[in-house]
Amino acid sequence: MSEQAELDWNKVASGTLKAELARASIGYEELTERLAAIGIEETYKAVAAKINRGSFSFAFFVQCMKALGIDNIRIN
Repeated sequence: MSEQAELDWNKVASGTLKAELARASIGYEELTERLAAIGIEETYKAVAAKINRGSFSFAFFVQCMKALGIDNIRIN
């Protein structure tokens, strides 16, 4: 199996979003508030569960990036 096939993609997704939150010094509570400010109504529990599980949609990821004010993301 190739290295990429062995990756846990949910962990990669979760880790990427968590890293961006850490870079911005923003926790789940503030992210929830910022999402609400752009019209995305999610509870704190739902946001935390999605991020910790790592099985969120790409649309949710883009919404989070918008809420964080991030225009570009690098995926290594």
